[in-house]
Amino acid sequence: MSIASTDLFSIGLKERDRLDKELGGGLPPGSIVLIEGDYGAGKSAISQRFTYGLCEEDHSVTYLSTELTVGSFLEQMNSLSYDMVDHMLDENVLFLHADIGDSKNTFSGGGGDEDRMELLKRLMTAETMWNSEVIVIDTFDAILRNDPKFEALVRENEERQAALEIISFFRDVISQGKVIVITVDPTTLDEEAIGPFRSIADVYLELEMIEVGNDVRRQISVLRFAGMGEQVGDTVGYSVRSGTGIVIESRSVA
Repeated sequence: MSIASTDLFSIGLKERDRLDKELGGGLPPGSIVLIEGDYGAGKSAISQRFTYGLCEEDHSVTYLSTELTVGSFLEQMNSLSYDMVDHMLDENVLFLHADIGDSKNTFSGGGGDEDRMELLKRLMTAETMWNSEVIVIDTFDAILRNDPKFEALVRENEERQAALEIISFFRDVISQGKVIVITVDPTTLDEEAIGPFRSIADVYLELEMIEVGNDVRRQISVLRFAGMGEQVGDTVGYSVRSGTGIVIESRSVA
């Protein structure tokens, strides 16, 4: 199905930064977006920028974080000048905290290891979180690594099959025209686990930190962008600035 640029989910802030333009005008409905990068590469900052911009464009977003509580989420967003308080009060965004290291986490039901066995299953059956137009899971690899059932399949070299079952669920969700954004640290999973997600991602972004002299520059490498609106560049240089948020850099980072 060809997607016209007017049908894209704009990530907004056109007058503030050029990220929406650099990514062709927004995210294609009915797509899985994979944002991959090592620790500290900026996965959360980019997914938070997506979330704020989408809300500003009147799209509904669910943001599931394995690291932030609602308080620290609002504080971090505020530090980037992405004020989410009104959006949260207006129910434009549903924030969920999956405290995966605690038996009281969002999806474990407080029953310890027995319930943790169902971490992924509980994630997939938490119907409310999938009601939004865009669902952001940051970081998805932490959920996989802390699900004992998935861990057991890894030990049996069956992680690829487990990944395919999750992907089947994702495909059912995006068939409704929704977008799922997942962030992954590739150093925490082996190829058999992460490979299927790379293969099926409609949009595949790799975040890199490049040393140039004494300076460290960040870039988004666009490895795949199916259903794009306008032309999408191969690389987008950016920085993350306190009080400003994401800033697109015009200089080359090659």
